[in-house]
Amino acid sequence: MKNTMIKLIRKPRLKSPYLIAAWPGMGNVAARAVDYLWEQLNPIEFGEISAKGFFHPHEAWIVDGQVEKPRLPTGKFYYWKNTTGKHDIIIFLCEAQPSLEKSYSYANLVLDVAAEFKVKRVFTFASMPSPIDHTQQSRVWATVSDKRLAKELDPLDVKPMRVGQISGLNGLLLSVAKERKMEAFCFLAEIPLYAIQIENPKASKAVLKIFTKMIGLNFDFGGLDERAKIVEDEIEKLVDYFKSGAAPGPINEEDIESIKQSLASVTRLPESAKAKIEKLFKFAEKDLSKAQELKSELDKWHIYKDYEDRFLDLFKPGKRDNN
Repeated sequence: MKNTMIKLIRKPRLKSPYLIAAWPGMGNVAARAVDYLWEQLNPIEFGEISAKGFFHPHEAWIVDGQVEKPRLPTGKFYYWKNTTGKHDIIIFLCEAQPSLEKSYSYANLVLDVAAEFKVKRVFTFASMPSPIDHTQQSRVWATVSDKRLAKELDPLDVKPMRVGQISGLNGLLLSVAKERKMEAFCFLAEIPLYAIQIENPKASKAVLKIFTKMIGLNFDFGGLDERAKIVEDEIEKLVDYFKSGAAPGPINEEDIESIKQSLASVTRLPESAKAKIEKLFKFAEKDLSKAQELKSELDKWHIYKDYEDRFLDLFKPGKRDNN
């Protein structure tokens, strides 16, 4: 591949692969679902898209008492070989949405890689804010790039999305895929209107169950069930608090952080996530620039405090000299 914005570290031979791609969005539905897919399949990394020019840094990152260089989000490709089915899978996970004016170009880069491996079918997930309660099950809606594909949705427990808009890259990728004559599907799970800024594992499970049923995969969703129960319990506490009149108003950043900390303290870290963190520590010991990606991974699981001493050791002068 000649595009300098795309770096492929290997070029696997894949069998009629499907692409599933995700970026963070409301309820973190898409990113969490695909992240869980990544945990279950344990795929192999094979490439990434350069972040330069696509993202505008908007925060300072401080380590060991000093400000570090701006960190740009990573967008990486992974592959998984399906030994029992007809289609291998390519996963693309990006840590953030690119700048609005760069979204179309970024979507095309993702599909450039898909085209390189002769992908004909693309999947994304998204959320659908709805007037539902946080205790209700998330219904799943679906849309396709061509009406003839709608027949494949008939055996699935989904509602067709007749009209509307899917914002961000989880939506735009579908249109760009259609433009490039690739088949595209999107599954959207309902989330409560009053909690769109809080992670919704229940909705992530809902879309992932539909996807895995469609392509014939069997998963253990215990991890997502556990996270969903914790989130639901924490929201219930907040709702009760609001009802008491002590703190009327919407859920704020402090409330969200409280929920995140509860998740971190109770949820078991998947073995695949532990392995990835250890791998990133080894990379960072040899190349300190990798420390930013490591910090991002620790923050994603809200476990930085558990690794803080070990992380800061990477920046000690003696440690640097040894590397």
